[in-house]
Amino acid sequence: MRLVCRRAREFEGEIWIPGDKSISHRGAMLGSIAEGESELDNFNICKDCSSTLRCLRLLGVEWELEGRRLRIRGGSLKEPQNILNAGNSGTTMRLLSGILSAHPFLSILTGDSSLRRRPMDRIKQPLEMMGAKIFARASRYPPLAILGGKLRGIEYPLPVASAQVKSAILLAGLFAEGKTTVFEPSPSRDHTERMLSYVGAKIERKEGISIEGGGRLSPLKMRIPGDFSSSAFFIALALLTRSHLIIKDVGLNPTRTGFLNVLRDMGAKVEIRNLREEANEPVGDIVVMGGELEGTKIEKDIPLMIDELPILAILGARAKGMTELRNAEELRYKETDRIRALAIGLRKMGVELEERKDGLLIKGGDTKGAVINSFGDHRIAMAFAVLGLASKGETVVRNAQCVAISFPEFFSLIKSLVGEAISQSS
Repeated sequence: MRLVCRRAREFEGEIWIPGDKSISHRGAMLGSIAEGESELDNFNICKDCSSTLRCLRLLGVEWELEGRRLRIRGGSLKEPQNILNAGNSGTTMRLLSGILSAHPFLSILTGDSSLRRRPMDRIKQPLEMMGAKIFARASRYPPLAILGGKLRGIEYPLPVASAQVKSAILLAGLFAEGKTTVFEPSPSRDHTERMLSYVGAKIERKEGISIEGGGRLSPLKMRIPGDFSSSAFFIALALLTRSHLIIKDVGLNPTRTGFLNVLRDMGAKVEIRNLREEANEPVGDIVVMGGELEGTKIEKDIPLMIDELPILAILGARAKGMTELRNAEELRYKETDRIRALAIGLRKMGVELEERKDGLLIKGGDTKGAVINSFGDHRIAMAFAVLGLASKGETVVRNAQCVAISFPEFFSLIKSLVGEAISQSS
């Protein structure tokens, strides 16, 4: 499937974004091991979260999904009779590995060709230190074979800030004997800690993040806020088309909103209204008023906006002056090498840039339509669709079906704002 984009007119609107993907993953997993029945409203039904649900079903977990409401009955997990396929979801593979490491049976996890190229030694090493036996291709890549059992708490300094690795260790620590502590080199998203605390786990935050093993979890009842990372594409669209947009009920966890800080550095007019807390998570409305942007340097708090960096590069391509992205080498190990994919696509659209090992140096200005390869990466596809809607001529984004990995509603929602400026073709 291809997305065909032409320059969009200024618009005014109000939208709701589907539930946060990170929270949906974690909610389903915690619901599977909590006591009783958990209920999650506004659950994200993207392919990644569906992968988590399929794996849980194979582990004997009973759940029902009615529209966007997930009911899940917790209890003891059972040895799977088949291989667990995480699809494209690194969150599914890494977090579920933490839980499975504590269960005394054999599990085998695999994924699609993209996920099988992503390194898993980052979770393998600490989980083996806790007592699990994990086998991986070349000692690093999926498939993973996990023989779980009795675990012991550890103290573990993360070599690189990673919410997925931190979460895998904390989830294993929930079942371990004693205390497990993770030390981060810099903050990463903290949905796991917030959710664990909300359902009764003993979480302590001092120099590191600690969890006491042996805790019992209460059922999880919550409405999942709108996904901030998905909202970023619509924030960028409104800015680039000089439009006025309100995005309602978005998750505004401070470990996710570094993107907003960069936008303000660029001179963007973005406000937060109706801020409140629901189920330990900050929620509010984002109000965007489009206008000119200035280039900036992006080098701090990279883990707090790792998923938003592709769309920030797109904004840099349209901003006045230079935009420099540094300390973002982690982008090379996502669904595709996102630094390389951005460099290729931006050059096709007339942008002058320098590709670096850990980022990009982008000279902003006018952009022109081009044929763009998404490389099967959902965030690359959506980012270039947004740029196409702000550029002269016609932009075609190939292999755009990959957006369903995180945001199957992307096309219909964006079309509700820009109308015939965007269309699909086979």
